[in-house]
Amino acid sequence: MAAKELKQFTLEEVAEHNKPDDLWVVIDAKVYNLSRFKDLHPGGISVLTDGEIAGQDATEAFYGLHRHEVLERPQYQRLQIGTIQGEQPVIYSRIIGEISDVPYAEPTWLSQGYHSPYYTENHRKFQQSMRRFADDFIYEDAQAREEDGKRPSQSVIDKMAAVNLHAMRMGPGKHLQGLSLMDGLVKPEEFNYFHELIITQEIARCGARGYGDGLMGGKVIGLPPVLNFGSEALKARVVPEVFAGKKFICLAISEAQAGSDSEDGKEWIVNGTKKWITNATFTVGCKTEDGLTVILVERGPGVETRQIKTSYSTTAGTAYITFDNVRVPVENTLGEEGKGIFVILSNFNHERWVMCCSSARGQRSIVEECLKWATQRMAFGKPLTSQAVIRSKLAAMIARTESVQSWLENITYQMCHMTYKQQSQKLAGQIAFLKSYSTRCAQETAKDAVQIFGGRGITRTGMGRFIEHVIPLFMDIFICLCSAAEDVLADLGVRQAMRAMPKNARL
Repeated sequence: MAAKELKQFTLEEVAEHNKPDDLWVVIDAKVYNLSRFKDLHPGGISVLTDGEIAGQDATEAFYGLHRHEVLERPQYQRLQIGTIQGEQPVIYSRIIGEISDVPYAEPTWLSQGYHSPYYTENHRKFQQSMRRFADDFIYEDAQAREEDGKRPSQSVIDKMAAVNLHAMRMGPGKHLQGLSLMDGLVKPEEFNYFHELIITQEIARCGARGYGDGLMGGKVIGLPPVLNFGSEALKARVVPEVFAGKKFICLAISEAQAGSDSEDGKEWIVNGTKKWITNATFTVGCKTEDGLTVILVERGPGVETRQIKTSYSTTAGTAYITFDNVRVPVENTLGEEGKGIFVILSNFNHERWVMCCSSARGQRSIVEECLKWATQRMAFGKPLTSQAVIRSKLAAMIARTESVQSWLENITYQMCHMTYKQQSQKLAGQIAFLKSYSTRCAQETAKDAVQIFGGRGITRTGMGRFIEHVIPLFMDIFICLCSAAEDVLADLGVRQAMRAMPKNARL
């Protein structure tokens, strides 16, 4: 179909079309004919026939009520009939792969004119590639799935597998050997935690936290026990299928009971339940005669899952699991029998660090939304930013976001230069503190964002839809409870510090 030819008009010509049956408006130098649309306008006819709208430049009024993406919908694009002579549109939507030029919308290392000691040229190229990938393949699916509550599309999971993103989300390690990472952009031996940080934050930038977890996020905590404690035969069978996006895996701890009850002693018999499990297909911590034992339980007879609807997001695949006399080969035991606590704790640092990466980027996205809104929203003839109370809230939001990112990057640098044992000794407390601090910051930032957006901040559609989406996540307790509650994490950090206190320290 040939593109519609757009004519050029003067503002004076547009002004003549100001009647209900002949109604034109100008939005960002584009002329729209709303004569047939007026009866369909969600806000009613009177809004469009107002003397300051009909036949006028309605740019300011439009952006005070609508997101720019509205104009990009096909049904509204068809309403454009021309442009204003001598003028060019200045407002545009997201550009695939581009860095935002809104202040503090990007971490400092990506901002024009700033420098960082942490990121190499390869990190920058990797970020550019990951940004384009997320914009091209993840963003639209994330918005659609958060809306309908379904799991992420398999096509997206397959595209991630094609460039080995599932493997890279596990962090650096031997599991990357022999793989082509992001079409060869980074060598397996050069991949480090800053590359992983970039992956996590680019996915989080889509503004769909539940979707990010549904995008096989469960493997980030469910697969490490297999990688680190499973037999070579078990790893050879399980890991490739997970990295290829063909099988999901998650971690389910406590509540299930297990005993080696088969006649030949070659099977575990697993019974019990587990609740609030992301992705729900399973590495399970079970109570056995000798204590806690971690077992890989594959979906099969006796295993049932039911979706749990939370205030968080159904697209994450959160589920309630029941095990009814499930037979599991003893070869699926991960680590030593009765030593499961060490298997589980071995991944907590990385798990909490990943959550901090996501939280930092999520808070930054809220800052960007609030800066845009406070600049374009007019109240009593002035933008919201003219109000000192609004500027104060923005200042606090920015300070919190920058402090979380800075602390996160410092810890990430330490991770890149420490062995696993050193990380456990030196960073468990710091990561716990950061997790506790970042969730408290997220709660405050979410609260301030709702104050800035008002009622729009609790409305699922429209100007504040991204703010509304994070309210259950940040303001409720969900993210605070993931990987231990705030108070537990803070106490862990202090207890680790106490163990390192020198015996001769005195005032």
